[in-house]
Amino acid sequence: MTYYDIMADDLLVVKNLKKYFPIKGGIFSKTIGYVYAVDDISFNMTRGETLGLVGESGCGKSTTGRVILRLLEPTAGEVWFEGKNVFELGKKEMRALRRDMQIIFQDPYASLNPRMTVEKIVGEPLKIHKVAKGSELKDRVASLLQKVGLRPEHLKRYPHEFSGGQRQRIGIARALALNPKLIIADEPVSALDVSIQAQVINLLQDLQEEFHLTYLLIAHDLRMVEYISDRVAVMYLGKIVEIAKSEELYKNPLHPYTQALLSAIPMPDPKKKKERIILSGDVPSPIHPPAGCHFHTRCPLYAQLKAPECVEIEPKLENKNGHPSACHFR
Repeated sequence: MTYYDIMADDLLVVKNLKKYFPIKGGIFSKTIGYVYAVDDISFNMTRGETLGLVGESGCGKSTTGRVILRLLEPTAGEVWFEGKNVFELGKKEMRALRRDMQIIFQDPYASLNPRMTVEKIVGEPLKIHKVAKGSELKDRVASLLQKVGLRPEHLKRYPHEFSGGQRQRIGIARALALNPKLIIADEPVSALDVSIQAQVINLLQDLQEEFHLTYLLIAHDLRMVEYISDRVAVMYLGKIVEIAKSEELYKNPLHPYTQALLSAIPMPDPKKKKERIILSGDVPSPIHPPAGCHFHTRCPLYAQLKAPECVEIEPKLENKNGHPSACHFR
């Protein structure tokens, strides 16, 4: 049994998920290639856990989250949510399922409609799904604002009247409105000041405990991911190259790419020195990813060994040394 097979306590199971964006060209706009944004990834999530999804910009993290929610249609693969294949659901079934699957967007400035008041923004999901109306709707929205640290008098204000941190709290309140089971948090603090980031992360943890939420946390900040996540999955060029419990991954990273990422984390004590792994070259194009292991063009281990299998054979995400890693030698 592979680690991502469906288990009784799994809320979400992603199997062999692919998302390729076609590239059009020529007079007749024919497809001349593809951007391999998400290329055959698999993982599972149990109820109540937080799975951190990390990697460099452009590796496919955000696309993964949007495909899971069917904000983007998949090229291939399966996503199972509470035993249902999300990609096989019709419009009516999918609309009902969206009550249980919500998203917090990265940019709190672009994700809120500037022409709508906070009351309308947060109350819109409740209206669409016919959960509440009238005075009950207003009371529900006011209660949600209080849950995220805002005041009921903010109901009639517009997004431009709030700071970045307050806007993100409004986005969190909107995501909570329908009492979902899964929230995909797409870099929820990356656009905020450092002083505000900790407040929002602590808020997310408090809400997870209160509402029994499951988080897929997409992020760049590896220290923050370590703090909040139960498990961490590392993506590189559309593929998951390592996945493990948070404590295990940070103490014993196996994949050379994970080791390089962790070596870049700043040390709080300037007197302590840590060996930095500097990767050579740039990230390859997702239009023409390298053959074999996608990472071999930048891998320090391949630079030493020059092993032919790194160039010829794509490594599988297998558990060989304590947790799954997609490396021929780790």
